[in-house]
Amino acid sequence: MACITVGVDQLLDTDSQSMFCMQKSAKLVPGVTLDLIEKIPGRLNDRRTPLGELNWIFTAITDTIAWNVLPRDLFQKLFRQDLLVASLFRNFLLAERIMRSYNCTPVSSPRLPPTYMHAMWQAWDLAVDICLSQLPTIIEEGTAFRHSPFFAEQLTAFQVWLTMGVENRNPPEQLPIVLQVLLSQVHRLRALDLLGRFLDLGPWAVSLALSVGIFPYVLKLLQSSARELRPLLVFIWAKILAVDSSCQADLVKDNGHKYFLSVLADSYMPAEHRTMAVFILAVIVNSYNTGQEACLQGNLIANCLEQLSDPHPLLRQWVAICLGRIWQNFDPARWCGVRDSAHEKLYTLLSDPIPEVRCAAVFALGTFVGNSAERTDHSTTIDHNVAMMLAQLINDGSPVVRKELVVALSHLVVQYESNFCTVALQFIEEEKNYTVPSPANTAEPGNLTPVRDSPAIPRLRSVNSYTNIRAATTARNLNKSLQNLNLNEEGGPAAFSPGNLSTSSSASSTLGSPDNDEYILSFETIDKMRRVSSYSSLNSLIGVSFNSVYTQIWRVLLHLAADPFPEVSDLAMKVLNSIAYKATMNARPQRILDSGSLTQSAPASPTSKGTHIHQAGGSPPMPSTSSSSLTNEVPKPPTREQTSTRPPYTPTLGGQAPHSHQFPRTRKMFDKGPEQAGEDGDEPGGHRNYICPALQTGLCDWSAKYFAQPVMKIPEEHDLESQVRMERQWRFLRNTRVRRQSRGITQRGVSRLDDQIFINRNPGVPSVVKFHPFNTCIAVADKDSICFWDWEKGERLDYFYNGNPRYTRITAMEYLNGHDCSLLLTATDDGALRIWKNFADQKNPEMVTAWQGLSDMLPTTRGQPSSSAHSLARRVSIYLDRSKQGGAGMVVDWEQETGLLMTSGDVRVIRIWDTDREMKVQDIPTGADSCVTSLSCDSQRSLIVAGLGDGSVRVFDRRMGPNECRVMTYREHGAWVVKAHLQKETDGHIISVSVNGDVRFFEPRTPDSINVLQTVKGLTALDIHPQANLFACGSMNQFIAVYNANGDVISNIKYYDGFMGQRIGAISCLAFHPYWPHLAVGSNDYYMSIYSAEKRLR
Repeated sequence: MACITVGVDQLLDTDSQSMFCMQKSAKLVPGVTLDLIEKIPGRLNDRRTPLGELNWIFTAITDTIAWNVLPRDLFQKLFRQDLLVASLFRNFLLAERIMRSYNCTPVSSPRLPPTYMHAMWQAWDLAVDICLSQLPTIIEEGTAFRHSPFFAEQLTAFQVWLTMGVENRNPPEQLPIVLQVLLSQVHRLRALDLLGRFLDLGPWAVSLALSVGIFPYVLKLLQSSARELRPLLVFIWAKILAVDSSCQADLVKDNGHKYFLSVLADSYMPAEHRTMAVFILAVIVNSYNTGQEACLQGNLIANCLEQLSDPHPLLRQWVAICLGRIWQNFDPARWCGVRDSAHEKLYTLLSDPIPEVRCAAVFALGTFVGNSAERTDHSTTIDHNVAMMLAQLINDGSPVVRKELVVALSHLVVQYESNFCTVALQFIEEEKNYTVPSPANTAEPGNLTPVRDSPAIPRLRSVNSYTNIRAATTARNLNKSLQNLNLNEEGGPAAFSPGNLSTSSSASSTLGSPDNDEYILSFETIDKMRRVSSYSSLNSLIGVSFNSVYTQIWRVLLHLAADPFPEVSDLAMKVLNSIAYKATMNARPQRILDSGSLTQSAPASPTSKGTHIHQAGGSPPMPSTSSSSLTNEVPKPPTREQTSTRPPYTPTLGGQAPHSHQFPRTRKMFDKGPEQAGEDGDEPGGHRNYICPALQTGLCDWSAKYFAQPVMKIPEEHDLESQVRMERQWRFLRNTRVRRQSRGITQRGVSRLDDQIFINRNPGVPSVVKFHPFNTCIAVADKDSICFWDWEKGERLDYFYNGNPRYTRITAMEYLNGHDCSLLLTATDDGALRIWKNFADQKNPEMVTAWQGLSDMLPTTRGQPSSSAHSLARRVSIYLDRSKQGGAGMVVDWEQETGLLMTSGDVRVIRIWDTDREMKVQDIPTGADSCVTSLSCDSQRSLIVAGLGDGSVRVFDRRMGPNECRVMTYREHGAWVVKAHLQKETDGHIISVSVNGDVRFFEPRTPDSINVLQTVKGLTALDIHPQANLFACGSMNQFIAVYNANGDVISNIKYYDGFMGQRIGAISCLAFHPYWPHLAVGSNDYYMSIYSAEKRLR
């Protein structure tokens, strides 16, 4: 017992005697006697003296041995929870070593594994020998004590582990020593730097450091005023709090928050360190009232507001998040923000070029209006102003921003629930009483939908979706599944669940109809409300004017419920259905009481005597998978529209090559975007709480992952030996080969183009076709699905549903990043854009992003549920009947070099989107009363050429203002322009073709055409080869003509080659390969063909 209760000086005496006897150390350290050992100068608690330094080294070595040998929980119990117990067990480890040298075996409780042979004891022997070797001169001559190099050497060993080691390795055994070095001013800076590099390896490294006991060491260092330590301490604390945020109470208790407040307020600190400081403060104030009070007193709000305009985007993002958290459910901070005009200063971030910054600003404004304190007239006015500012983001290009927008508006809905219930009832009544012709139920005369016979029945690919795999109903048509609201067994509102979704084939849009009466609001009802509200008289609202804030926000939520991105739509549907539920419950209390137990019947709806409900007890909350109605079979068109799964937003991993635009740029470091929080908080009578806490996007936790991931590590795409780099290099070599070989063919000249190299029956009537520029894949879109074919092997690769509502159709497709990791963009005639990845391979397709590219598509020109034959007939008849102008759908053109997307169609503007920033950058007025039918752009000259339905071709210079940007208008065509193409060369011409068959060549600087060619009339499709000076025309008359630049016909294609001479159908679409002399042709009889130049050329 005496061995473990004495001090290290007495243990050292015993140990030295043992070592002298066993190892003959006297030969190594001459002149040192046992009497001299007892005279080691210094104090145990003074690390500057020999005895204090030995005690310090002894503590570091025994901690290191214990941490490397003992289980983690036992180490915490014996060496970290109590100082006295830790001292006893440190002495026990040395006592075991001494006693083992005398053939004695010590015993402890709990039993410890043997440690007397650990390699670190050799370091202890060396440290003791170095100290003892100085004793004679120190005692006899009074020379100065030279400190041991032990800690410097151990730091070097730790640095070697960090620098030279591989990822999959054992943790460094020097970690406890590094913590001990933090106590030394001499080595502290280096130790903090190495510790920060270690923590940057990932969350596992932070967990290891916390298990060693890093917390009290770095907490004590916050009392230091040394400026050189600030960057290192801020970095280390950011790493710790990104993994374990439970330390906020200890930080506030020790006034640690003041350290980070001073860092944030220091304008000389780099933006990266101020970002980490504000992240730490955001963690301190997160759902912690004491932290909110402390930081409010520390002037956090004013400091944050000063940083809102900082050039560093991550700092702007976290300043906004920090503001949102400090006044979340904390009214004093909210009123402090009001006094400082915080909400008005945050408005500038709503138009920030970085999507995450806009999202953080929406979060901050959402919590600003979501405070549950009592409202005054002043606060209500502020809430209304904030709401109307947020409403401007309704068509933001980033789904993450729109998801946060729904949550922010839901806070307002909770605060002013009674007002929104009034608006909801009025909208429901208007929707019932006003008959609006729905595009979904309207068929024009002559609309003949081809019947798909059984050989053409495809199997739709199951689209990967980690949150929204669900059964879809006809009323929602896959993309917009109906949301229902059930009552759980206690009578409280239950969460929306895929398991509760009906698969009724009813398309009724009335609220609570007999066929669909388990729903409060269906998507079709909401869509009808959206259109009714634009022209019906709602000024009869009692106490709520037609143009009130509540009415406007209700319209915004209606619009968001029809969002093309599924998660945005689902969130908005929850808010709308919750208010609809409340409104109908409050409107008919007597009928609810008469209907019996709430666990057996739902509130009566305005159009039914009662509603039958399912028991919701066993329904899983989202994310979940509905097992009731998922199928891949497509037996016939109506059933085909009931089959879908919906992918979430999954940001692309990895870096970007030049001109390679991922979606989005700053979210690529995370595995997934912020997922919605669990939605199972359904306590009885808690419907108010159903909206607010359950509706969360997880933005803050998702953003915090940035600080938990390595930031010093070289990205994989920059590692010359990584697989990602190798794959990218292979793709670039392949691209070069394709360009070189195809250029050789086109330069020799193509005299014929009628050799059929591919034919197959597509699952649907082809409406848009697009070659991949470099591999052998071709995408074929029908009305609402996309099929991928390998035209070289003749195999179908994939077929999946695009997710657009049934009254819309796909009108354009583009490959983005075709030279690298390709994405596919689809555009539909309701103005929605969707971007997909992981298509045409064995993986499930995933929706990268989706947004409303054009929000004001003219309703008279919306695509009807028509067949391609009807669409073609209408298009050809345009120039005969000018009153029917319209129906171009949505047309797009992609500029790979700049990442800009040009969009137009049945609108009066050309809208330009920056896909890197996920925002609209420019609206160019067309100056015409007809739709845009074709777009072509040239990034070198900043020109955009648009062909219009009235026959005009207009040239725009996007560098100029909206009123001056139209630089040329050509009116030589007398009918609908089928194609307008701008050649990419420096002096490239404009080539345009109308349905009348006249091909005109324009020089952009001259007012008249420089050449005119005449082809066949009645064109339905046309494309121009960008390299080979060829253009091909498809006609309703069931043939294809291919022309050269001189207007000479080089090929006429009328029959399918090798298919018993069967005549081809009416041409629905055609497209040239960007490089090879290949022409893809889709016809109205479902067949897809590819024709090429003679085999001798290929």
